[in-house]
Amino acid sequence: MRRATRAVTRLYDRELRETALRSTQFTLLQALHQAGSLTQGELDSVLSLDSTTLSRSLQPLVEAGWVKSERGDDRRVRHLRLSASGERKYQEALPAWRRAQNQLTKTIGRDWERLERDLRQIAGSVA
Repeated sequence: MRRATRAVTRLYDRELRETALRSTQFTLLQALHQAGSLTQGELDSVLSLDSTTLSRSLQPLVEAGWVKSERGDDRRVRHLRLSASGERKYQEALPAWRRAQNQLTKTIGRDWERLERDLRQIAGSVA
């Protein structure tokens, strides 16, 4: 499982290289694009990441100005959303992500939907 995960990550990272994003960073942009705004805790939960990993992955995106991090009413809560430049970066990277997705789907073939379903089930039961 880990070997397959590393191979898939390399595929996405290779395609995303031209955008200066890693696959983990693209995933964060994608989640915020789809959700609009999330707290860091909600993003942790959606992506099944621990807080330290998420913070470390978010920091370069915040520094680049692609993700806005704003305090909530409770000072401990951070609300995250894409900035206008973050939305542009996401749209710029989307074709590279789709190329990787298409390569993976083509490699796996017709079993893609079953694999995706099984992986979602595993992620839901282990988290």
